[in-house]
Amino acid sequence: MSDKLYIEQLDSTNNRLKEMAATTRLPDGFTLYTFYQTAGRGQQGNTWDSEPGKNLLFSTLFIPNGLLVSQQFRLSMAVSVSIVETLRKYITKVCIKWPNDIYYGDRKLGGILIENLLAGNQIGRSVVGIGINVNQTEFREDIPNPISLKRIAGEDFDKEILLDEILQTWENLPKLLSEPLLLKEQYMSFLYRGQGLHLYRELKPSINPVSIGRKEESDSFRAAIRDVLDDGRILLEKENGERQYYHFKQIQYIITP
Repeated sequence: MSDKLYIEQLDSTNNRLKEMAATTRLPDGFTLYTFYQTAGRGQQGNTWDSEPGKNLLFSTLFIPNGLLVSQQFRLSMAVSVSIVETLRKYITKVCIKWPNDIYYGDRKLGGILIENLLAGNQIGRSVVGIGINVNQTEFREDIPNPISLKRIAGEDFDKEILLDEILQTWENLPKLLSEPLLLKEQYMSFLYRGQGLHLYRELKPSINPVSIGRKEESDSFRAAIRDVLDDGRILLEKENGERQYYHFKQIQYIITP
């Protein structure tokens, strides 16, 4: 995965890479990166805010070999595991907040957005977008619990070197995907709140016609993570022993200051 292209500023690395892939035959592993994007995106339409020149923002074209649509979360697991392994060379306590946010303790260090193009019942190709807070130290007040490598370690990081190290780790992605049991074991071992009981809240679709698409919050409860399936659902076991599966955006972590 050595082919890469730097653009000083763009709207979104995922958007631009998808446009390029639609008109040009790009090799597996081709990476587009920048240090400033004006319309970065996260999961479920969330925005990704980044100070110009401070952070690492990139997207990589990945062509899975025979990965079924029903197994697509394996790619998310493999990508997040490889990023955690890379960052742990520099700092400890890096983990994966389900489904694939990169956390340091209770604070968000990075995010992943994967967009798949399907070919029948398989993943034809994937655009894997990554944003990592590297050297930014001040964040907007409306951004929840952000942190950066510099704020953790107290020093600047070379973004080019960090990118190359991540891409080198990604050369093992096909092997990870071919060993689902080992992959899941690694993913579960890196999970934020992977041990013990923690606070959560269910999010339910609003029945108010005025607020279609919004979520209503339920009372909080304590539960432990018991499993994560290939389709991305998480299994929580509540204090009373009740077990329930949740999709992304059906459950909310309660993180107290």
